[in-house]
Amino acid sequence: MNDFLEKYHDSFRTKTHDKSEYAYGYVSGLLRIETERNMANIARKTGMEIQNTQHFMSYSPWSGPGLIADVQEDVKGHGEFQAGAMLVIDESAEEKAGEYSAGAGRQYNGRLGKVDISQVGVFAALVTPRVNTWIDGELFFLESWFEESHAEQRKKVGFPEKRTFKTKPEIAWEIIQRLKAKGIPFEAVAMDDLYGRNNQLRKQLNDAGIEYYGDIPENTGMYLDKPQIVYPLTQRGKPSKRHQVIAKHRYTASELLKHPDLEWAEITLRPNERGQLCARFGRCRVWTVHQGECRQEWLLIRQDKQQITYSFSNASPETPLETMAWRKSHRYFVERSNQDEKGELGWDEFQAIKYLAWEHQLALTILASWFIAVTRLDWMKRFDRDPGLLEQYEIDVLPLLSVSNVRELLRAAIPLPQLSIEEAADLVIEHLTNRTRSRKSRLRKRQRKSAET
Repeated sequence: MNDFLEKYHDSFRTKTHDKSEYAYGYVSGLLRIETERNMANIARKTGMEIQNTQHFMSYSPWSGPGLIADVQEDVKGHGEFQAGAMLVIDESAEEKAGEYSAGAGRQYNGRLGKVDISQVGVFAALVTPRVNTWIDGELFFLESWFEESHAEQRKKVGFPEKRTFKTKPEIAWEIIQRLKAKGIPFEAVAMDDLYGRNNQLRKQLNDAGIEYYGDIPENTGMYLDKPQIVYPLTQRGKPSKRHQVIAKHRYTASELLKHPDLEWAEITLRPNERGQLCARFGRCRVWTVHQGECRQEWLLIRQDKQQITYSFSNASPETPLETMAWRKSHRYFVERSNQDEKGELGWDEFQAIKYLAWEHQLALTILASWFIAVTRLDWMKRFDRDPGLLEQYEIDVLPLLSVSNVRELLRAAIPLPQLSIEEAADLVIEHLTNRTRSRKSRLRKRQRKSAET
C-alpha cells in the first residue's frame, strides 16, 4: 500500500510542510478500521497525534481537488476503463445532529425517505462490470446558506467565497463537463430520476454529444407524435410569450407500458450469485417538450419481478436494445459504489464542521476507493480463477474479489496495533474529559443566550 500512496506524495506538500505522513495514516485508517472512522479514532488506531490529524483535515492548505485530479489522471490511463465504462451520477445524504456542518440543513434524505437535517453530496462514479470507483464529487449547499442570516455560519465553516447557489442537477452538469474536459473515458452517463427528469440537464448532455440514460417518474408526460408548438395571440393581437402544445394525445410513461408501439425483449444483463440476472426491456421513440422546443428521445422501460423503471435516453436510433439495456443497468454499480464508500470506507461516519474537511475527506476517500479498484484489478490479472471450480460448485461463473475481501487482506498484512490496558484507560479518560468539556461549553452558550434575552 505504501508504494501505491507514494505516487501521490506531492499532493500533500504545502509551501512549508509535507503532510504525506498524515495522508498515508488517514487512508490506511479508512481501509483497515472497521467502525468509528472519525478523525480522532483514525488518529488513535494508526498512531498519529489527534490534534495534528484534525488540523491536517480541517485547516491544512493541501489541495483536495488537486489530489482528485491526480487520481483521475491514473484512472484515465488505466486499460480497464478504455472501453465500456459508464459515468454514473448519484447523490448521498448523511444524517447530521445539527445544522453546524458545512451544507447541513433540513432537506430530503433519500436514504431515510424523508426530510431531515442532512448533508448532501453529488457524486460521480466510473464503473465497469468488474470494478467501480468514485471519481469526483461536490457538496450541495441549500439556498438558505447564501442568505445574510447564514453569514456567521459561512465564516465558521470556511464557506468557499466564489460559490454561488447551484441546484443538484446544475452541480451534476459541472462535474460531467469537468470530467469530459479532462478526457475521462466513458461511453454514456446514467442517473436517477432527480437528474433524469431535469429537462435542462438532458438538453445540455444532448447538445454536448453525451449519451445519457436518465430515470424518470412514471407520471412523466410525453408524446408519440411530434406535437405542435403555438403562441396564441393576446387580446392586443400580439403573440403570447407562453406557448401551447397541440398534440393528439399526451401519455405518461406508465400509460405506454402496454402500448403496441413498444419493442420488447428479455435480456440477460450479468451473472450474479443467484445465477443470471435477467429483465424485460421495452422501448419506443417519444417526443418531449422543454421551453417551447420539441425533442425526440427514447423511452426505455425495465420490467423486473419486483419493480418497473422508466428512463429517457438520447441514444442513436440505430442503437440495439441490448446495448441500451446494458448501459441503463449500470446504475446498480453506483449504488454498490455508494454502499462501499459508506460501509467499507466510512463515508457515513465522517464528522466535521469545516468545508475544507469535507473536501479533504472526499479526496482521501476517492484515493482509498482507487486503491481498492487497482488491487482488485491486479488480483484478477495475477490470479486466474480455476475453471475446475466451476464444475466442482456446479456454477457458470465465480465471484470477483470484493471490497470487503481487499480490506480483510489488508488488515491481515498490516494489522492494527492493539491497545494495552494503560492505553485503553487513558483513552477512556480522554473521552470522558472531552465529553465534560463539551457539556461545559454548551452550558456556557445557554447562559450567554439567556443573559442576552
